[in-house]
Amino acid sequence: MKDQDDGSRVLKAVLIGDGAVGKTSIRRNYLGEDFLEGHLATIGVDLATKRVLFDQEVVKFILWDLAGQPTFEKVRGHYYHGSNGIILVYSVVNRDSFDNASKWFVEAYRNMGTLPPTVIVANKIDLLPGADASKVVTTEEGKAFTKYFIDKLEVPAVFIETSAKTGENIQDTFTHLLKMMSQAEQDDESGIFQGDPGI
Repeated sequence: MKDQDDGSRVLKAVLIGDGAVGKTSIRRNYLGEDFLEGHLATIGVDLATKRVLFDQEVVKFILWDLAGQPTFEKVRGHYYHGSNGIILVYSVVNRDSFDNASKWFVEAYRNMGTLPPTVIVANKIDLLPGADASKVVTTEEGKAFTKYFIDKLEVPAVFIETSAKTGENIQDTFTHLLKMMSQAEQDDESGIFQGDPGI
């Protein structure tokens, strides 16, 4: 896809996951914006763009931050179309958000068909010290879920743990996604690239 204004290439990714897992904070950190304490729910969708270097050219990278609340399911459907990548976010201190991750992939598949490269993000690792152990999602569980996703749907994916508050691994999340998007374009006709869930 080309930008209507300057003809530059456009790449699009969606941020999905339950409400209050940190999707907007991840996006804000990636764009160099300040972390906001407290939770303000995204209403429907939120759009952000960033110019990035991709395959030796500057491209317009569009991020659709989709509201996680069930009431916005119909609104979200439209924004999956044409996406080159997915970032699925859950909170490591909210087991329900992890348990719901499969539902998010079902929704994405229903709207997109074959899924594009995906980063599965275990966010809020800064909250692990002192967290309720019954609600904590372990690294091993996140890696196992990513491997299952790769094997079951044959989608290139990586697993990464982040903190939108401290910025830990946020830039790496988007670097991995862009690399996989590039690899997917190169491998379009010659097979499937599978990311390392151990990253």
